[in-house]
Amino acid sequence: MNLGLKGKKAIVTGGSRGIGRAVANRLAMEGANVAICARS
Repeated sequence: MNLGLKGKKAIVTGGSRGIGRAVANRLAMEGANVAICARS
């Protein structure tokens, strides 16, 4: 799937596990620059 995210920036909160981690991984696979913020 091409979401047109190459070179875009994304911030994912709660990205250390579960749905947040899956979203962060998918964004990265689509070419986005991903910053992850989590409590642990």
